[in-house]
Amino acid sequence: MFKIGAVNIPNRVVSAPMAGVTDRAFRHMARLYGCGLVFSEMISDMGLVYNQAKTRQLAERSGEDPPLALQIFGSQTEPMVKGALALEELGADLIDINMGCPTPKIVKNGEGAALMLDIPRAREIIREIVRAVKVPVTVKMRRGWNDEDKTCIELAGAAEMEGAGAVTLHPRSRNQFFSGQSDWDMIATVKKNLSIPVIGNGDIWTAGDAKRMMEHTGCDAVMIGRGAMGNPFIFKETTELLEKGKHLPPPAIKERIAAAHKHLDLACSFKNEAVAIREMRKHLAWYTRGLRGAARIRQDINHAITREEMEAILRSLQQ
Repeated sequence: MFKIGAVNIPNRVVSAPMAGVTDRAFRHMARLYGCGLVFSEMISDMGLVYNQAKTRQLAERSGEDPPLALQIFGSQTEPMVKGALALEELGADLIDINMGCPTPKIVKNGEGAALMLDIPRAREIIREIVRAVKVPVTVKMRRGWNDEDKTCIELAGAAEMEGAGAVTLHPRSRNQFFSGQSDWDMIATVKKNLSIPVIGNGDIWTAGDAKRMMEHTGCDAVMIGRGAMGNPFIFKETTELLEKGKHLPPPAIKERIAAAHKHLDLACSFKNEAVAIREMRKHLAWYTRGLRGAARIRQDINHAITREEMEAILRSLQQ
């Protein structure tokens, strides 16, 4: 267990915010397999300010157990504060500020990782959101903009000084996107400089990776992103290894298909079936990755247009 502000996190395993991935069904699966803290997809401050239905849907948490971090992105202080207040009203246990997203459509508006180019503005946004809301505020960042940059050291220090409860560091530069290796040494440096919790993120594909990151960096928790796509088992495997030193065997095919079926059921219960089926195509492709005939399976999944068709595909894989 560790704490962010007054919020107790039951273990040191965290699910990363991922656009188009970490919806309510994904978060339920992460919790089902032991994840201690889950994050929403990133949520637009302006969408919240204008009360857009699709934006508010991203923050929907009915039936979810705490703790849940809702992540906001934007570039201007006033709408970011208004958006954060809206997220608090919608039930956020923590509010996370996105200062790390590298995608062009985000950074071209001065949002996400672009805020690392303007530390005074980033600092003001953190300060005013912390002042406005009662729940803990966290900040997710990258190492810097360019491969040579180490802006995260300055930004993490500013976040702590302005009252943030924790920071998450993905130690790749914005220009790296997801290429090359993440610089775990930078997580260790930031951890040494801060007294608030530091969550390490980047290149965690197995429970062993998570253990090595914690040993190498001294971080307070590990955040798992792409390694959890179609693989909620990684959360249980990691908690068992970190807390008990126990190595769990990889899931059998039957377990993977059962998890995929559960994920499909959750998605269809939370969303319109047509929307759920469309969005589940990528998830089921991840669940079936590496299986014999995976290319054909993926093709069948992509042609499925009803829940019954998808369920039939999954049943065929259990035979």
